Amino acid sequence: MHALLSAIGWPVLDRVHIGHTFAISPHGVGIALGFLFGSWWMLRESPKRGLDERNVSNVLFWALIGAIVGARVFYVIAHWSQFTPPQGKFVDIFKVYNGGISLLGGIAGAIIFAYPLFRKYHYRFLQTMDAAAIGLAAGVILGRVGDLIIGDHLGKPTSSFLAFQWKGGTLSNFSCTPTVCHEQLPGNQFLDIHRSFAVLTDASGHVLAKGVGVHQTALYDFISTIFLFLFLLLVMNRTPRREGVMICTWAVWYLGVLVWTDTLRVDKRFFGLTGSQWTAAVFGAIAAGALIWWAIQARRGRVGPRAGPPMPAAADAPTTAFTPPPDPSA
Repeated sequence: MHALLSAIGWPVLDRVHIGHTFAISPHGVGIALGFLFGSWWMLRESPKRGLDERNVSNVLFWALIGAIVGARVFYVIAHWSQFTPPQGKFVDIFKVYNGGISLLGGIAGAIIFAYPLFRKYHYRFLQTMDAAAIGLAAGVILGRVGDLIIGDHLGKPTSSFLAFQWKGGTLSNFSCTPTVCHEQLPGNQFLDIHRSFAVLTDASGHVLAKGVGVHQTALYDFISTIFLFLFLLLVMNRTPRREGVMICTWAVWYLGVLVWTDTLRVDKRFFGLTGSQWTAAVFGAIAAGALIWWAIQARRGRVGPRAGPPMPAAADAPTTAFTPPPDPSA
């Protein structure tokens, strides 16, 4: 009884079919809406940090292109064996509609593509990223809704609180029948999700884990990011803070949770960690180090630049000097 009460579940929906030949993925819709929602928040926050909304709109356009490219490139690099024989073909790299993107890769790609505009508009990196911090959290919240609808980012079997039970539909990356969904995982492991339990086995059929459901890591991330969004909005954003504190707070919180949730999944690992875990751990540690260093500096009376400096003049703005009229008595 306790196990049943601790489980949740819903019928998943991998595609919304329109007619006989056209279908829309809720996952793609969630990502698109998440980017738009996050962009709206960044535009809203930008004037507080001395950024012109028109310039930020241009930054967001190139960030969108970079996010699309980076999300796919980072995934392909981390899962290269899926795109080479015998598992796959090189042309599969371009079949994004089959799934396979990286959230951190998308964020990295967005920054890389947008950074030249930071320089063009004379915006400092931390100044711009502070404006993006709340937007990043808001975008992830909406984007994760799409993951939950299609049943993506499932982890190992568990009987713990919030264990996810499959209630019908085709789970993302699974082969499903009316009674069970099956997926082959990295390391020659196999996950079978039934209506009331889930089993993880190895190639010989030995049971590695069993539970009433599986970890739904997208749900964990969704809940955590809601609290992160509220913390950034209601606590960190109330008064001007040292430049960089907002984005570093986002990085420490969000990337730290990502390192934890990836331990609950079976994925390709490099020296014991997934590619996402290595990336999150490195940049999360850098952000934590920066926050600690700034706290030490603040105790010594060295505050550093704060949010909301005067907006820099545009590079092509005309400059005129005031010339006093001639003195008639001269």
